[in-house]
Amino acid sequence: MNRTVTIIRKAALQVGVPALLAFMVWNAYFTVNHFKQMQKIAALTQESSMIQADISGVLKDLTDMETGQRGYLLTGNPPYLQPYSEAKVRIGTDLADIRVALTNRAESERSLVSQLESLANSKQAEMERSIRMRQQGYRHRAFMLVASNEGMEYMDKVRRLLSLLSAAETSSFARFQRERSTSLSKALAEIIVVNSCLFALTGCLIGLIRYHGQVLEHETAQSRQELAARDLQLQKLTSILSNQARSKTSAIEANARLLLENYGGFLPRQGHQYAEQIKEASAQMERLRQDLVDSPGPNSNGKAA
Repeated sequence: MNRTVTIIRKAALQVGVPALLAFMVWNAYFTVNHFKQMQKIAALTQESSMIQADISGVLKDLTDMETGQRGYLLTGNPPYLQPYSEAKVRIGTDLADIRVALTNRAESERSLVSQLESLANSKQAEMERSIRMRQQGYRHRAFMLVASNEGMEYMDKVRRLLSLLSAAETSSFARFQRERSTSLSKALAEIIVVNSCLFALTGCLIGLIRYHGQVLEHETAQSRQELAARDLQLQKLTSILSNQARSKTSAIEANARLLLENYGGFLPRQGHQYAEQIKEASAQMERLRQDLVDSPGPNSNGKAA
């Protein structure tokens, strides 16, 4: 039974440690994966905010261009064209940024950008014509072009397209925010579950390791006690055998001595030699026994003989 429990305990340790390492690796991978997902959503959210800024920038550019146009048409003073010239440079960059940012969006949004670029070009062409007329001295014709409301129609269409793009980006931004909140909630729940399992498994392994150590200490102490008991039994057996051997060798030596003392004169020379050899052999056996008894045992002073 004890052997079965020991095997189960060792098997649990052999399986538990790799499982703990696997949990730690999986937890690290899981955390990194969620971190990348959050980075992706954050990048999309920032991109949506930049698109909104570019949309507002396009409207501001066209408004500044129109302001510079009207100021120049009224005064004929070239410095009034400075807002127009500066906005003319900016609007190309803003439209290009919007087009690039919406590359991977829905076809409807990309179509709105194409229409917006076409209307912006038409509006710029209308303002360019009126400015050229004013520069050539055709002030009345320039004001007639403005009074035709062609530019106002372009601006109304531009505002409508920009409003549609802004609404689409607002919707996208809200979707990204929802995805971010959902991802955060999911990540938090899964992290709590995974780390709870990791903590529980770690606690179980620590408890099992401590229990395994205590069991090993107990088994070691028990083995030492059993070894001491066996050593004591061996000493007793050795003492008994030594005493028996001593009595036998003493009896043999005494009989050989008596034989030589009482009947030595009657023994032939060869018989006398045999008796002497028996006596000497018994003495040697006694010395050998004494050496074995006097030699230190395996547990004497903690050293082997």
